[in-house]
Amino acid sequence: MISTKGRYAIRFMIDLAEQPEGVLVPLDDVAKRQEISKKYLEIIVKLLVRGKLVKGVSGKGGGYRLLRKPEEYTVGEILKIAEGTLATVACLDENAEICPREKVCKTLPMWKKYDAMVHDFFYKITIADLVNGDI
Repeated sequence: MISTKGRYAIRFMIDLAEQPEGVLVPLDDVAKRQEISKKYLEIIVKLLVRGKLVKGVSGKGGGYRLLRKPEEYTVGEILKIAEGTLATVACLDENAEICPREKVCKTLPMWKKYDAMVHDFFYKITIADLVNGDI
Protein backbone atom coordinates (compact mmCIF):
# COMPACT_ATOMS: atom_id res chain seq x y z
CA MET A 1 0.00 0.00 0.00
CA ILE A 2 1.25 3.46 -0.84
CA SER A 3 1.64 5.58 2.29
CA THR A 4 0.60 9.17 2.88
CA LYS A 5 4.20 10.17 2.28
CA GLY A 6 4.12 8.76 -1.26
CA ARG A 7 0.76 10.31 -2.07
CA TYR A 8 1.85 13.71 -0.76
CA ALA A 9 5.12 13.53 -2.68
CA ILE A 10 3.16 13.10 -5.90
CA ARG A 11 0.84 15.98 -5.01
CA PHE A 12 3.87 18.17 -4.28
CA MET A 13 5.44 17.33 -7.64
CA ILE A 14 2.16 18.00 -9.48
CA ASP A 15 1.88 21.37 -7.72
CA LEU A 16 5.39 22.36 -8.84
CA ALA A 17 4.65 21.16 -12.37
CA GLU A 18 1.61 23.42 -12.52
CA GLN A 19 3.72 26.52 -11.81
CA PRO A 20 5.58 28.47 -14.50
CA GLU A 21 8.83 26.74 -15.48
CA GLY A 22 11.83 27.73 -13.36
CA VAL A 23 9.80 29.68 -10.78
CA LEU A 24 10.75 29.02 -7.16
CA VAL A 25 7.65 28.02 -5.22
CA PRO A 26 7.57 28.66 -1.46
CA LEU A 27 6.76 25.58 0.62
CA ASP A 28 4.08 27.55 2.48
CA ASP A 29 2.22 28.10 -0.80
CA VAL A 30 2.27 24.42 -1.73
CA ALA A 31 1.22 23.39 1.77
CA LYS A 32 -1.80 25.72 1.62
CA ARG A 33 -2.85 24.73 -1.91
CA GLN A 34 -2.46 21.02 -1.25
CA GLU A 35 -3.81 21.16 2.32
CA ILE A 36 -0.74 19.38 3.67
CA SER A 37 0.99 20.26 6.92
CA LYS A 38 4.11 22.30 6.15
CA LYS A 39 6.04 20.33 8.76
CA TYR A 40 5.15 17.02 7.10
CA LEU A 41 5.85 18.45 3.65
CA GLU A 42 9.35 19.46 4.82
CA ILE A 43 10.12 15.78 5.50
CA ILE A 44 8.95 14.78 2.03
CA VAL A 45 10.77 17.62 0.28
CA LYS A 46 14.07 16.61 1.90
CA LEU A 47 13.70 13.18 0.31
CA LEU A 48 12.89 14.69 -3.09
CA VAL A 49 15.86 17.08 -2.91
CA ARG A 50 18.17 14.25 -1.84
CA GLY A 51 16.77 12.16 -4.71
CA LYS A 52 17.60 15.01 -7.12
CA LEU A 53 14.01 15.46 -8.25
CA VAL A 54 13.66 19.05 -7.05
CA LYS A 55 15.95 21.94 -6.19
CA GLY A 56 15.50 24.01 -3.08
CA VAL A 57 16.75 27.56 -2.56
CA SER A 58 16.82 29.03 0.96
CA GLY A 59 16.15 32.58 2.04
CA LYS A 60 14.02 35.41 0.85
CA GLY A 61 12.60 34.67 -2.57
CA GLY A 62 13.51 31.01 -2.14
CA GLY A 63 11.44 27.94 -2.68
CA TYR A 64 11.41 24.77 -4.75
CA ARG A 65 11.34 23.95 -8.43
CA LEU A 66 11.51 20.90 -10.64
CA LEU A 67 14.90 19.99 -12.08
CA ARG A 68 13.39 18.43 -15.21
CA LYS A 69 10.29 18.79 -17.34
CA PRO A 70 7.11 17.23 -15.88
CA GLU A 71 7.02 14.61 -18.64
CA GLU A 72 10.46 13.37 -17.54
CA TYR A 73 9.29 12.35 -14.04
CA THR A 74 7.52 9.05 -13.54
CA VAL A 75 5.21 8.36 -10.65
CA GLY A 76 7.29 5.24 -10.01
CA GLU A 77 10.52 7.12 -9.39
CA ILE A 78 8.78 9.57 -7.06
CA LEU A 79 7.15 6.77 -5.07
CA LYS A 80 10.43 4.87 -4.82
CA ILE A 81 12.15 7.93 -3.33
CA ALA A 82 9.28 8.69 -0.96
CA GLU A 83 8.48 5.11 0.03
CA GLY A 84 11.92 3.53 -0.17
CA THR A 85 10.50 0.47 -1.91
CA LEU A 86 7.46 -0.61 -3.83
CA ALA A 87 8.04 -4.31 -3.09
CA THR A 88 4.86 -6.11 -2.10
CA VAL A 89 6.65 -8.57 0.18
CA ALA A 90 9.89 -8.14 2.10
CA CYS A 91 11.71 -10.89 0.21
CA LEU A 92 11.38 -8.92 -3.05
CA ASP A 93 12.88 -5.72 -1.67
CA GLU A 94 16.12 -4.97 -3.54
CA ASN A 95 18.09 -5.00 -0.25
CA ALA A 96 16.52 -8.19 1.10
CA GLU A 97 18.57 -11.18 2.05
CA ILE A 98 17.91 -14.30 0.02
CA CYS A 99 14.97 -16.12 1.53
CA PRO A 100 15.77 -19.69 2.57
CA ARG A 101 12.35 -20.73 1.20
CA GLU A 102 12.86 -19.14 -2.22
CA LYS A 103 13.18 -22.45 -4.07
CA VAL A 104 10.07 -24.00 -2.49
CA CYS A 105 7.84 -20.93 -2.07
CA LYS A 106 4.61 -21.48 -3.99
CA THR A 107 3.57 -17.82 -3.72
CA LEU A 108 6.80 -16.18 -4.88
CA PRO A 109 5.93 -16.31 -8.62
CA MET A 110 2.63 -14.58 -7.86
CA TRP A 111 4.34 -11.79 -5.86
CA LYS A 112 6.95 -11.32 -8.57
CA LYS A 113 4.28 -11.00 -11.24
CA TYR A 114 2.24 -8.60 -9.11
CA ASP A 115 5.32 -6.44 -8.38
CA ALA A 116 6.15 -6.32 -12.09
CA MET A 117 2.61 -5.10 -12.88
CA VAL A 118 2.81 -2.41 -10.17
CA HIS A 119 6.25 -1.32 -11.41
CA ASP A 120 5.12 -1.14 -15.03
CA PHE A 121 1.96 0.75 -14.10
CA PHE A 122 3.66 3.47 -12.04
CA TYR A 123 6.70 3.86 -14.29
CA LYS A 124 4.51 4.51 -17.35
CA ILE A 125 2.68 7.47 -15.77
CA THR A 126 4.40 10.84 -15.72
CA ILE A 127 3.71 13.94 -13.70
CA ALA A 128 2.69 15.63 -16.96
CA ASP A 129 0.09 12.88 -17.48
CA LEU A 130 -1.40 13.65 -14.07
CA VAL A 131 -1.33 17.41 -14.61
CA ASN A 132 -3.07 16.99 -17.98
CA GLY A 133 -5.50 14.28 -16.82
CA ASP A 134 -4.09 11.83 -19.38
CA ILE A 135 -4.26 8.54 -17.53
